[in-house]
Amino acid sequence: MNRLSREKSPYLLQHKDNPVDWFPWGEEAFAKAKTENKPIFLSIGYSTCHWCHVMERESFENKTTAELMNKYFVNIKVDREERPDVDKVYMTAVQTMAGQGGWPLSVFLAPDLKPFYGGTYFPPKDGYGRPGFPTLLERIHEVWQNERENVVHSSQELTNSLQHRHYIESKNTEIDETILKRTYHQIAAGYDPKFAGFGAGPKFPRPVVFNFLFRYYYRTKDQEALRMSLTTLMAMASGGMYDHLGGGFHRYSVDGQWRVPHFEKMLYDQAQLVHSYLDAYQITHDEFFATIAKETLDYVLRDLTSKEGGFYSAEDADSTDNENPDHTSEGAFYIWKKSEIDGMLTSDESKVFCHHFSVEESGNALSDPHNDFIRKNILFAPFTVEQTAQFASMSVEKVKMLLERSREKLFAARNQRPRPHLDDKILTAWNGLMIGAFARAGLVFANDKYRKAALDAAEFIRSHMYDEEKQLLSRRYRDGEVKFEAHLDDYTFLISGLIDLYESTFDLRWLQWADELMGKTITLFWDSSESGFFDTSGKDASILVRMKETYDGAEATGNAVAVMDLIRLYHRTNNESYKNYAQSSLQYYSTLLAQSPQIMPHGMAAVEYFLSSPEHLILVSTDNKSTAPFLSIVSKNFLPNLNIIELQRGTSQYFVQKFPFMQEMLKTTKVSAYYCTQYTCQLPTNDPEEIERQLLSKVR
Repeated sequence: MNRLSREKSPYLLQHKDNPVDWFPWGEEAFAKAKTENKPIFLSIGYSTCHWCHVMERESFENKTTAELMNKYFVNIKVDREERPDVDKVYMTAVQTMAGQGGWPLSVFLAPDLKPFYGGTYFPPKDGYGRPGFPTLLERIHEVWQNERENVVHSSQELTNSLQHRHYIESKNTEIDETILKRTYHQIAAGYDPKFAGFGAGPKFPRPVVFNFLFRYYYRTKDQEALRMSLTTLMAMASGGMYDHLGGGFHRYSVDGQWRVPHFEKMLYDQAQLVHSYLDAYQITHDEFFATIAKETLDYVLRDLTSKEGGFYSAEDADSTDNENPDHTSEGAFYIWKKSEIDGMLTSDESKVFCHHFSVEESGNALSDPHNDFIRKNILFAPFTVEQTAQFASMSVEKVKMLLERSREKLFAARNQRPRPHLDDKILTAWNGLMIGAFARAGLVFANDKYRKAALDAAEFIRSHMYDEEKQLLSRRYRDGEVKFEAHLDDYTFLISGLIDLYESTFDLRWLQWADELMGKTITLFWDSSESGFFDTSGKDASILVRMKETYDGAEATGNAVAVMDLIRLYHRTNNESYKNYAQSSLQYYSTLLAQSPQIMPHGMAAVEYFLSSPEHLILVSTDNKSTAPFLSIVSKNFLPNLNIIELQRGTSQYFVQKFPFMQEMLKTTKVSAYYCTQYTCQLPTNDPEEIERQLLSKVR
């Protein structure tokens, strides 16, 4: 075993038995590189990364290749999910050099950590005009020996470029409604009218787009914005990207039709998509969207929740083939031969199930680049229950019963197969996203099980990953070890989840903690000279560049979420400085957003919120009677800009100090509700139907 055996990262531990003399990122490796004047080979990936596994099998487990690596380089392995700060710097460097990036990320550094060459996956042999990995190692060594001065110069120039990359020329572009319209049209231009989604394929869920489109619909009543969103969410949940037996979403679809997924499951996808399906449900009241949200949450509760309450990070795409225990392949846990299904179900069940989920004797995969799906079926649902009932000449009720019974049988059978690898580290940022999803679902569905999941996770983060005295978060927990400085996304994602948790429980301590964390976020990450937030604190000298992320990809950027958090907290605490920080940050990005607003859709959702008039629903429950009847009105409607505050016995003074006009509200002896816009409130009412009329008057 190499040094990685002492680490806790599941990804690093996967490489502990490699013949490569791996180091974790740290001073021991840096000192060795400087002392021996060797370049560093930096390999970055994560434990559920398919091509990371491939490169390990082909190269890092190969003794001959490992000998070259050990002879010529100091070799460092990094888990990108533990150290996104390291990953972001070198991913940006590789994208600058090669025009694209991905994982595994393979970068060669000078001993001072400055990059000079890089790429992603390298095959084990030369071919198709590309050098194999051993050939590349020899060439890099030769260049280092013979052209070192040029290499060092190039690495310095590239680093200088990265260090100035985050600066944005701000021309004080006006932030107004025209930028929202431009964002919408740029997003709409990429819509696929045939199969839904955006782009041709592979297709990613990218929930940040729905965050903007639903708000844009709320503001403008543009039916096309709504139709694009709902159609895409339906296509995703009907396609192979959704796990029709166990719930939850796979990472993305490799084709343009949402049929063939990349089978890994990430916590951040589940959390963000739950929000998207909750939005769709509140807008349409269609139970289809509610069902998908609930099944996804139930999957997380069942398979991604620790005994302590935190949420695990991911499940792998690959697993052991049930029929061939010596072979590991993508999707083995999820795919089916028709003969397997026929053998487990009755004839009626099989007839209905196989039609509904398009199961074929010859297999149904559109794409099979690695020959993993030969004569196998990926479950997807191209037909409605009504269409399946018509095909089978059965009633809709009977078809529903047969499908449910079939799913239960096949789910039980699937659970006997070897499971995919579970990455059981707990990350603060992704837990913040999931806390928000469970909290909001607890409110929307009046479900205490979901509220409890959010509460348990928040309690876990606070007790295990937060230093109360220093008011500092840590990024990762695993197997009893808390490690790594938290970054901007850890703070902002958790703050967002805590605000959702407050509105689901009205337990004031969660709002107070969110307020406390926002103060620390500004202290640690705010750029006082340029505005905006850095992704890192700048305390770690090994991080060459303090980056500012500007692209809302699989997750929203820390900056976009920070602005949203600032506005949400401003409306709940009346702290004027939060509004000013939000405005300064938006102004900093204004020129970029004016030119390419579609790159930051969550940031544009924050712009929509910022431009909207303040709306408050203030619930007074000083007699400790339930405000649930009012909340049921809120929960069933899409009201993205509504800020809910509950004045309770014992905690009301917190809000009265911040909003003096609320003092008068406490004189009531009944449960009352006030709907306020621009801090002007309508007359109080204890009639939920009257509140519904007031809330929806604007929507309609």
